[in-house]
Amino acid sequence: MTAQLLDGVALGQKLRAGFKLKAEELAAQGVRPGLAVILVGEDAASQVYVRNKVNACAQAGIHSEKYTYAPDVAPQVVFDKIAELNADPKIHGILVQLPLPGHFDADAVLEAIAPAKDVDGFRAENVGALMQGQPCFIPCTPYGAMKFFEEAGISLKGKEAVVVGRSNIVGKPMAMLLMHAGATVTVCHSQTRDLKAHCLRADILVAAIGKAKMITGDMIKPGAVVIDVGINRIQEGPDAGKLCGDVDFESAREVASFITPVPGGVGPMTITMLLANTLESAERAASA
Repeated sequence: MTAQLLDGVALGQKLRAGFKLKAEELAAQGVRPGLAVILVGEDAASQVYVRNKVNACAQAGIHSEKYTYAPDVAPQVVFDKIAELNADPKIHGILVQLPLPGHFDADAVLEAIAPAKDVDGFRAENVGALMQGQPCFIPCTPYGAMKFFEEAGISLKGKEAVVVGRSNIVGKPMAMLLMHAGATVTVCHSQTRDLKAHCLRADILVAAIGKAKMITGDMIKPGAVVIDVGINRIQEGPDAGKLCGDVDFESAREVASFITPVPGGVGPMTITMLLANTLESAERAASA
């Protein structure tokens, strides 16, 4: 068996074509969707992510504004900018690129964003709504993963799902979405005993642990669907410098039925669903 690829680039392009039409419809109603992105510091990966998000906005007909600050900026400067953007009717979504420098309270920064503009879905209020099955905004990476299942016609009802990783950004909301879709969910983490045994039960396996190639083919149930959320850079050997996921792709693809590649899988879908959430916020503003 060789797994079918779940292509995030292709699916993202398909969805974004519809986004551009929606953005044009909203603009005709006098509401041009707008996203503000705040970047603090000089983290190279964060700079790439922000650039990709700004470019994606332009391609989808979404207005974007980028605010860049030095690593040592006073937190109050960022809080003041968020307050200004909260009150700006031209902005429908606000994103603060993580991670933030150590002198920031990241939770406080995220909580400063107005709930109606929290297009990352990270505020406690939006997290609680997701848990109740009534999300205002679905966190973008898990949202993108769910779109893969939808596109491939993969039913989640009654399936055994295992999520490896319990972060607030991916692991926990991913587990909630799978549960709401009818799957029986196990969440594994650094203290889980016999991780392999759990993984081998999974019809749906989501790897979001942040360790390069941690999930190998012998840990995957034959025919399982594998979603690889990890983005790691190989440190040594002939492939040093290349990106890889949390799953050992070459061994996993020989066992799984479907698998996301890295790069080109979940990453593009994360940005796509950020655009979707921004458009949804603009639609709410248009109908208010």
